[in-house]
Amino acid sequence: MWLKPEEVLLKNALKLWVTQKSSCYFVLQRRRGHGEGGGRLTGRLVGALDAVLDSSARVAPFRILLQVPGSQVYSPIACGELLNGSDIYWAIATGATLEEINRHWDWLEQNLLHTLSVFDNKDDIASFVKGKVKALIAEETSSRLAEQEEEPEKFREALVKFEARFNFPEAEKLVTYYSCCCWKGRVPRQGWLYLSINHLCFYSFFLGKELKLVIPWVDIQKLERTSNVFLTDTIRITTQNKERDFSTFLNLDEVFKIMEQLADVTLRRLLDNEVFDLDPDLQEPSQITKRDLEARAQNEFFRAFFRLPREEKLHTVADCSLWTPFSRCHTAGRIFSSDSYICFASREDGCCNVVLPLREVVSIEKMEDTSLLPNPIIVSIRSKMAFQFIELKDRENLVEGLLLRLKQVHANHPVHYETSPSDDDMASPVFYSTSTCTDKFGDLEMVSSQSIEEREKEKPHPEPLTAVFQQSGSQSPDSRLSREQIKISLWNDHFVEYGRTVCMFRTEKIRKLVAMGIPESLRGRLWLLFSDAVTDLASHPGYYGNLVEQSLGRCCLVTEEIERDLHRSLPEHPAFQNETGIAALRRVLTAYAHRNPRIGYCQSMNILTSVLLLYAKEEEAFWLLVAVCERMLPDYFNHRVIGAQVDQSVFEELIKEHLPELAEHMSDLSALASVSLSWFLTLFLSIMPLESAVHVVDCFFYDGIKAIFQLGLAVLEANAEELCSSKDDGQALMVLSRFLDHIKNEDSPGPPIGSHHAFFSDDQEPYPVTDIADLIRDSYEKFGNQSVEQIEHLRCKHRIRVLQGHEDTTKQNVLRVVIPEVSILPEDLEELYDLFKRAHMMSCYWEHHRPMALRHDPSRPYAEQYRIDARQFAHLFQLVSPWTCGVHTEILAERLFRLLDDNMDQLIEFKAFTSCLDIMYNGEMNEKIKLLYRLHIPPALTENDRDSQSPLKNPLLSTSRPLVLGKPNGDTIDYQKQLKQMIKDLAKEKDKMEKELPKMSQREFIQFCKTLYSMFHEDPEENDLYQAIATVTTLLLQIGEVGQRGSSSGSCSQECEEPQASAPPEQDSVFAEAGKSPQAFPETEGDWTVSLEHILASLLTEQSLVNFFEKPLNIKSKLENAKLNQYSLKVLEMSHPPQAELKLNDL
Repeated sequence: MWLKPEEVLLKNALKLWVTQKSSCYFVLQRRRGHGEGGGRLTGRLVGALDAVLDSSARVAPFRILLQVPGSQVYSPIACGELLNGSDIYWAIATGATLEEINRHWDWLEQNLLHTLSVFDNKDDIASFVKGKVKALIAEETSSRLAEQEEEPEKFREALVKFEARFNFPEAEKLVTYYSCCCWKGRVPRQGWLYLSINHLCFYSFFLGKELKLVIPWVDIQKLERTSNVFLTDTIRITTQNKERDFSTFLNLDEVFKIMEQLADVTLRRLLDNEVFDLDPDLQEPSQITKRDLEARAQNEFFRAFFRLPREEKLHTVADCSLWTPFSRCHTAGRIFSSDSYICFASREDGCCNVVLPLREVVSIEKMEDTSLLPNPIIVSIRSKMAFQFIELKDRENLVEGLLLRLKQVHANHPVHYETSPSDDDMASPVFYSTSTCTDKFGDLEMVSSQSIEEREKEKPHPEPLTAVFQQSGSQSPDSRLSREQIKISLWNDHFVEYGRTVCMFRTEKIRKLVAMGIPESLRGRLWLLFSDAVTDLASHPGYYGNLVEQSLGRCCLVTEEIERDLHRSLPEHPAFQNETGIAALRRVLTAYAHRNPRIGYCQSMNILTSVLLLYAKEEEAFWLLVAVCERMLPDYFNHRVIGAQVDQSVFEELIKEHLPELAEHMSDLSALASVSLSWFLTLFLSIMPLESAVHVVDCFFYDGIKAIFQLGLAVLEANAEELCSSKDDGQALMVLSRFLDHIKNEDSPGPPIGSHHAFFSDDQEPYPVTDIADLIRDSYEKFGNQSVEQIEHLRCKHRIRVLQGHEDTTKQNVLRVVIPEVSILPEDLEELYDLFKRAHMMSCYWEHHRPMALRHDPSRPYAEQYRIDARQFAHLFQLVSPWTCGVHTEILAERLFRLLDDNMDQLIEFKAFTSCLDIMYNGEMNEKIKLLYRLHIPPALTENDRDSQSPLKNPLLSTSRPLVLGKPNGDTIDYQKQLKQMIKDLAKEKDKMEKELPKMSQREFIQFCKTLYSMFHEDPEENDLYQAIATVTTLLLQIGEVGQRGSSSGSCSQECEEPQASAPPEQDSVFAEAGKSPQAFPETEGDWTVSLEHILASLLTEQSLVNFFEKPLNIKSKLENAKLNQYSLKVLEMSHPPQAELKLNDL
C-alpha cells in the first residue's frame, strides 16, 4: 500500500530491519522479529515496541526503500518504518504481508527500474519516484471510502489491518479507529480500538501475546464513562457476562460520542425497527462514516433543542451575533439553517432563542460590511420584523444556501399574506400569515382570499370547546378574574416588545410568564406558537378536512379502540358529556390514526386530545396532536412505548442524582415507575385536577420534556420526608396520589374539576392544598438546570438499557415456554438461544438485501420475534447438531428445515429449532428413527432433492445377503424370528400414535440408507456399524420385495398359506405381516414400500445400531465450539458460497 511521501529525520536508529533483496535503486526490507520462527527475544522486543509506539505505521512488517546512488538518504516507498543506518527517509506506503510487498516490488521493477537509468541527476530520480507514488495514491484515493476520511492514507492502512486481523466480510465497514489501552484486571494492554458499523473490536500484540476482542454493538447493555483506581476517566463497555474498560484516548469526548452514536444507530436499526426512522444518509449501514455520525448527533441536538420535525435536516451551523432590541445590543450565539428553518440560540443558555420558519421569511439580504457591523445579513419576516445577524464568517455561502431553500419553500407552499394586520385582534397577529391559502384540486390552482373567520365556519367545529361549554354558575370570583386580566395585560406588553408570532424572541422573561400560567383566552394560540404547530397548520390547508372525510365511517381495530375510549376522556367535563365534544374527539383521533397508521391510536392519546380540544379549534388540536406525537414525545405512542420507558429510566437517574436519600430508601425505583410512567404518558393530566394539569401542559409546550422531568422531581422532593418514612411501596404510592390530587390552581377562572383518576377524593380529614404555580416555580428554581444536550445524552444512554431490557424479557419468555417441553438444560438452552439470535443478527449485518422486518418484529408474540431462514438454519445445524454427515450434512439440514417449516413461510422459530435438537440429543431411539424417517419422505424429501438417486444403484443395497448370519464364535442369529415379534409389538402401539406416517418408497429408502452411512463415518465403531446397517438394509429390501410381490398378486393371504420351498415357513408369516400393514396413503399397486415399523424393528436387531442411537450425547461441547466458530463459518460461507463442507475446530 503506497503512502504519501513524508520526510522524517531519524538519528541513531535501532537495527530493526533486515534486507531481503535489493537492486540499484530499491531495497526490500523485513522488520526484525517478523517471520522468524521460535519466538526469539528480538521478535518479542520489536513486537512490544510496535505496540507501545503510537505510530501510524508501527506494525507493518515490510517496506521498500528508494536508494539513489551517491545519496545517503533512503526513501521507504512501500511501508514507512524505522530505517537502519539512515538519517532521513520518506514514508510512502505500507506492506502488511510478504505477498503485498512483493507486488509493490514487481511493479517497481517492471515500471520504474529501467526508466530511472536515463536520469543523470539523483534529485531528479527522487522527484520522479515520489511523483509516481503520489499518482498511485491519487488513483486509490478515488474510492469513496478513502475520500470520506480526513487522512485517507492512514485510514486506508488501518482498514487493511482491520480486515487482516478480524477477517470480517467486506460488508463490515470500518468507521474509525483509535489508539488506546484495554484493561484486563489491573493490567493495561496497549493496542488499537476499531469501531465498525456492527462491532467494537480491539487488537493488541504485546511481548509476544496477541489479544483480540470482538463485541457486537447489539450485545452492549451499558456504555458509560467511569473511573478506576488508576485512571480518572475511562469508557466502560458492559455486556451480559463481562465489563471492559478502555482508556488513554487522546480525545475521550470524541470517542465516547462516536461510540454512543454507533451503539444507538445499530440497536435501533436491529432491535427497534418498529419505530426506527434514521436520517436518509444513514439508511444504508455500509455507507456510514464518522462524519455522518457527527452530523447525525448535531442534527438530533438541533431538532431536540428547537423541537422541529424529524425530517428536518441541518445544513449550516455558524457562530454569529443577533441584534436583540429588548436589550439594545447584539447577543452572541450560533445560527442554524435547515431545510425549512433559520434558528438562533444564544451562548448563554435561555438568554435568547429564535425560530424563523422560512415560510414566514420575506427576504434575506446582505448589508454593507463595516467595522461596527462585520458581515451582516438582514432576515425580514411578514410581521414587519427584521432580524440582523453579524460576524458571519462564511456569509456568501450561507446566504446563497438560504436563498435557495427559501425559494424552494415558497414554491412548495405558496402563500398570499396581508401587509397590515390588525393589532387589536389577537387572532390576527398570531395567525395573519395563514389568512389566505392556496388550495389545489387536480391541476387547477385556486387562490382563496377568504378571511380566517369565513374559512373556519366551514370546519367541523369552529371554536375551542371551553368557549361553548360553560357550566351553569361558573362565574369565578372577582379576584380570579382580575388575576386573569393582569396576566393578559402582561402578555400583551410582552408581545409588543418581543413579537407575537412564531418568530418571537424567546427569553427567560417568557419562561417566567409561562410558569405563572398562560391566560385561558391565549392558551390554545400560544400552544400552537410554542410547538410550531401553527406552521404545519398554515402549510397544509384542507389537509385535516380531507383526512376526516377519508377516515370517518371506516371500521377497524383502531376505530373500535377509539370508540371504546371516547366516553372515558375527561368524563367530568361538560364538553365530553355532550355528543358535540365526543364527535370532535372522534374526528381528531380517527384522522390522526389515518394519517399515521404506524402509531394509529394508543391509550392516553384520548386524554391529551380532549384537553387540546378544550383550548384549540378542532383543526388546531389535530396539528397540536401531530406535534406532540411526532416531535415533542418521540416514540411514546407505539406498541412498546419505548420513548416513555426511556424517559422513565432517565427520570430514575435524575432521582439518584438530585434526591439521593430518597433513591437510597426506595432502592427499587421500579415501584415508583408504575405511577410516574403515567406522568410522562399523559403530562400529569390523568393524575392532577384538570385546572392544575393544564398549567403543566403550558410549561411542556414551551420547554418540552424538560418541564415534566423537573416537575416530577419537585413532586418527589415535596414528599421526600413522607416517602422516606413509608413502610412499603404501597404506602409510598398512596402518599404521592394524595398529594397530586390536592394540587389546585388558585388563578383558574373556571370551577375546579377534579382528576378522574384520583384515589383520595373522599378524604375524611382535610389535606393541605398545594398551589400549582408554587410547585412549578420550585421545579424551575431547584431542578431547572438540566440542558437539552444533557437530556438527549441521558436518553441515548438509557435507550440502550431499555432496548436490552426488552431483549432480556423476550428471551426469558421464550425460554419459559420452551424449557418445559424439552430435556435440554436451561443453561444450555440459554446459550442455544444466543446462537439462534446471533445467526439472525449476522444476516442483518452483511445481507442487507433481505428484508429484516420479515424476520424480526417486536410487535409479534415473544416466541415469534426472532426467526431464521434456511441458510441460517443450515449454519446452526452444522454447528450444534450431533448428526454430522460430512458433505451430506447440508442436505440433511435442508430437509429438516422443510420439515419444520409448517406454514411454508421459509422461516422457523426457536421453539421448532430446539424441538428437533432435543430429539437428536435426548430422544429415545424410536424418536430419533422416526425423525430420520420423516426427513426422507415428503415434505422433507422432494422430487427435486439435489441428492436423490435412481433406485438400487448402490451395490451395498443388494438383496443377496442371507437372512441367517453366523457369528465368529459359531452361533447364528435368526433375524426373521426377531422381526416377527418386533413387528407385532410395534403394530400394537400404532393406535397410540397421533398420525400414521406414509410408507417409504424405494427412492426414499435409498436416501435414508445413505444418510445412515454418512452418520457412521469416523465413528469409533465404524466397521461394526457398516456391517450392521448392511444386514438391516438387506432385510428391509427383502421385506419390501415380498410386499411388492404380495401386492402384485392381489392376495397376500393366499401367498402366506402356500409357503415357498426356498424359505422357511416363519419367513412367509413375517412377510405376510408386512403385506398386511395398514397404510395411511393408498399406493400404486405393485410399488416397493417399507414402513417405519419395519425399519425400527430391523434396526433393533443390531446391538451396535442400538448402542449408536442410544449413547448419551453432550451438547455443551458443541455449544462451546459453536460460539468459537459461528463468525468464521459465516465469513467462510460469504467468501466461498459454493463450498459445501465447512471446517470447524475440533471438539
